[in-house]
Amino acid sequence: MKKQKYSVTGMTCSACSAHVEKSVGKLQGMEEVTVNLLTNSMQVVYDESVCNEEIIVEAVEGAGYGACPVIKESSGRTGLSRAGSKEAGGEGDFKGQPGESGGITGRNRESRDIDGRNISGREALKGKKENKEMKVRLTISIVFMVLLMIVSMHHMFFMWLHLPVPELFLKLFHGNENALTFAFTQFLLTLPIIYVNRKYFQTGFKTLFHLSPNMDSLIAIGSGAALLYGVFAIYRIGYGLGHGNPALVSRYASDLYFESAGMILALITVGKYLETRSKGKTSEAIEKLMDLSPKTAILIMENGEEKEIPTHQLMRDDLFVVKPGSLVPADGVVVEGTSSINEAAITGESIPVEKQPGDPVVSATMNKAGRLICRAVKVGEDTTLSQIIRLVEEASSSKAPIAKLADKIAGVFVPVVMGIALLTFVVWMILGGGFEAAMSSAIAVLVISCPCALGLATPVAIMVGTGVGAKGGILIKSGDALQSARDIDTVVLDKTGTITKGKPRVTDVFGYERGLNVDEIISIAAAIEKPSEHPLAEAIVEEAQIKGVSIPDVEDFQAVFGKGVMGTCGGKKCLAGNEVFMEENGIALLPGARDAMDEMAGEGKTCLLFARDGKLSAVIGVADTIKESSVKAIRQLHDMKIEVVMLTGDNKRTAEAVQKKLGINQVIAQVLPEDKEKEIRRLQKEGKKVAMIGDGINDAPALAAADVGIAIGAGTDVAIDSADIILMKSKLTDAITAIRLSRAVIKNIKENLFWAFFYNTIGIPLAAGVWYPLFGIRLNPMFGAAAMSLSSLFVVGNALRLRSFKLESDENNFASQNKEEKSSPRLEDSDFASQNKEDWKMEKMMIIEGMMCAHCTGRVQKALEEVAGVKQVTMSLEEKSAKVTLDKEVSDDALKAAVTEAGYEVIGIK
Repeated sequence: MKKQKYSVTGMTCSACSAHVEKSVGKLQGMEEVTVNLLTNSMQVVYDESVCNEEIIVEAVEGAGYGACPVIKESSGRTGLSRAGSKEAGGEGDFKGQPGESGGITGRNRESRDIDGRNISGREALKGKKENKEMKVRLTISIVFMVLLMIVSMHHMFFMWLHLPVPELFLKLFHGNENALTFAFTQFLLTLPIIYVNRKYFQTGFKTLFHLSPNMDSLIAIGSGAALLYGVFAIYRIGYGLGHGNPALVSRYASDLYFESAGMILALITVGKYLETRSKGKTSEAIEKLMDLSPKTAILIMENGEEKEIPTHQLMRDDLFVVKPGSLVPADGVVVEGTSSINEAAITGESIPVEKQPGDPVVSATMNKAGRLICRAVKVGEDTTLSQIIRLVEEASSSKAPIAKLADKIAGVFVPVVMGIALLTFVVWMILGGGFEAAMSSAIAVLVISCPCALGLATPVAIMVGTGVGAKGGILIKSGDALQSARDIDTVVLDKTGTITKGKPRVTDVFGYERGLNVDEIISIAAAIEKPSEHPLAEAIVEEAQIKGVSIPDVEDFQAVFGKGVMGTCGGKKCLAGNEVFMEENGIALLPGARDAMDEMAGEGKTCLLFARDGKLSAVIGVADTIKESSVKAIRQLHDMKIEVVMLTGDNKRTAEAVQKKLGINQVIAQVLPEDKEKEIRRLQKEGKKVAMIGDGINDAPALAAADVGIAIGAGTDVAIDSADIILMKSKLTDAITAIRLSRAVIKNIKENLFWAFFYNTIGIPLAAGVWYPLFGIRLNPMFGAAAMSLSSLFVVGNALRLRSFKLESDENNFASQNKEEKSSPRLEDSDFASQNKEDWKMEKMMIIEGMMCAHCTGRVQKALEEVAGVKQVTMSLEEKSAKVTLDKEVSDDALKAAVTEAGYEVIGIK
């Protein structure tokens, strides 16, 4: 099966997209077709052995529209040898490695144009050209419409202004003797409006002849009928003048419909122009994502020289340089150098990540300090950023199940409206309303019944909603997932990496040796554990590094498998391990230590015992700590009346400890990865709508089986393939935001559909003259055209309200519910002081002028991080600000001086 995107031309309403979808869907081997009116695109999945591009394009053209595939080559070299490159006569071969595919010539490299941003750029240029053309159409239409209205209704205009009619108008347009001049002048003023808006007639009648009428068909028939009636009136006026029938002349001179034809086309063009501008705002999220990627890369040539090239020319296996303050142009691996990378743009993590040879780097992230040489692994369409952009585009082009109702109605709507218009004309003729009244009512029905609002109701809301999600690091892959998330009543959570951080940390320290404080205990424990490769040993060493304590050397190190380690530190024999290891070495457990171990074991923590010179020195608790965002997220899920189930492979005691701490409704422990999917199916059989939240690797089957799969820790291919929603920031609270966003979008779609149906329910009977016998109300075709345009604008405007959807941030508003736990009983002669004390913390917001790009923010951030007492700096180029987190008191003057020295101006600090 092949998945491909096509650009479709000629679509103007939901009836168009419905006809295209129906025509292509009939093809043999076609698995799935989704046509999007908003983006003028079509996504298809088909069997390549049965169907192909030519057949698909032919089917679209057969429906009366145009189509062409959007081709995006995959990046990287495909079998080009180094020798082959030189034979091609190119220059600037890249530096390759033995055994790897060879370089591509400079000429071939420069001819490459495969990057998604280039394709999107061409589409943007095309959109700007069309927008410019529409402005010209709009200007001509309005100018001639005003002139037409002045001529046709001059007596009313001057009467409203309490001014006398000019002599010129009296001589040219007043009286039966000037009736022909009056009518023919209006005809001439209508022709430019008809010409610049000829597209409505070309497309409208083309689709009508293909038996697939659309909105343009309604406009073409309505305005065309008004124009033809006006021409007919000119002939009748001429006949009346030639045969001395002043009554006939007066009658047709007062019933010309040229102004209706011109006004209909002009008002619809106004509406289309405003609608296009409004729809353009819905793609801002995608444009901002594209802007994240650097436009150039520094390539290392084969001779070692550095050359700046456009990013899209970068090839797989190329060596490129990332200078301090620069953005990484492609996904790759560090070959040389050390630095820290700010990955906030991709992962949402504000703390820079240290990088050294062998570590991966991701496109669109910013190098903070050192100079790095990296090897490109994924370039062009394969980079993480490009995948994110593709996911957002596909979600914007997809349809929610709720859209099927609108599609079904739109598919038959236009023919039904044409039938109603014909019936209106016939009924009014039968009832003796006269030809003019019948024609006016029929035209009004045609122009007011445009299904634009119906067609835009769903895609505009989905595009805005998915764009808002992408802005907050929440990637929603389809409209189906967006709608399904609204109905979730049960959330299943993986524990490790989802609820918890997925990495053991020291949580408790209990000392039992006189004269040792916490730092000294950690120092000795880290010394004996440092040579060990056990994950729990890494937690002890990491704690020592965090606390900044020294780690002495150990002699005679020995590891006893499954029990512990031993060695000599500071001339004393030290041991670290479990209770069995201590007993074998004659180390007695004190009553206080036993109580501490029992308490920590009840909380699911692992206890590490440390002894020195034959006596117990300390008991250290190690556990996979709970994320702060998990506490808030689970509380919010309970508030939303959503049941929370934890599904984990951990032992029951550990799982129950987490359950007790977080108040989780149900825990299913000791479940193998392959059995998680079965548990999801079991919950679904109970009638529950299940969302599975996991890390996207060992949870892949469960993610795929759930009604909505939500991947935390995005970036892996498995996560992208298995999940319906991807949380780039790896925060559980973003899953809550995704559900809230889903509910907001579906509510917005329902509001849009209600308005579209309500508008047509009220408008069609009014246009048909149903209320005229009772209330004397009849709709002029000009007002019908205006109402049609306003209905589309209302729907688009309502959808744009979603841009104000608030993406909650748990960084600033989070108030931890994890209160410090009481320490276990200790010996009276212990000098232990618990290390679990609340850290001193303060935040300052700095407003800084002069920052113009990512390089500027990088320089400011580096300058602030070098100030003693600054723990973390979060930059915002858009807001011209820096949020500084301190771990001790730092004066405003010190912060201001650092920024000023970097070359920028501090406007304020709060």
